[in-house]
Amino acid sequence: MNSLTARRGFLDEFFHDVAPAFYVKPLHGDALPAQIRVDVKETPEAYTLHAEVPGVAKDDIQVNVDGKVVTLRAEIKQQDSQTEGAKLLRSERYYGAVSRSFQLPVDIDNNASRARYENGVLHLTLPKKTAGAAQRLTIE
Repeated sequence: MNSLTARRGFLDEFFHDVAPAFYVKPLHGDALPAQIRVDVKETPEAYTLHAEVPGVAKDDIQVNVDGKVVTLRAEIKQQDSQTEGAKLLRSERYYGAVSRSFQLPVDIDNNASRARYENGVLHLTLPKKTAGAAQRLTIE
């Protein structure tokens, strides 16, 4: 089970259904996503990966490829700003990181891999590493 999953008891469920306004949500939605949602497609030449990481700056996303293992990590820094002369009535901030690792069936060619981040979606193109041409050995 994921450690970021919220647990609620019987009374919490009851009051949430009866008086939903009693539970105040953060201004920015949920504090941290439970996990990075990923779609992986395979072609004969490469894997194409689309990962949802909304609200995260491009510089706060890390992608590591080590052989067959792909690791995605996103650091989330959400902070409300205060204008000068304004009285702060409520402030909600959260910081944290989510990561996800998975193994693909074939090694990835790191030199030809590409990453692009657009509208909260990380697009990865991960070409399969091609084995060298078969070579016939001379028997001595």
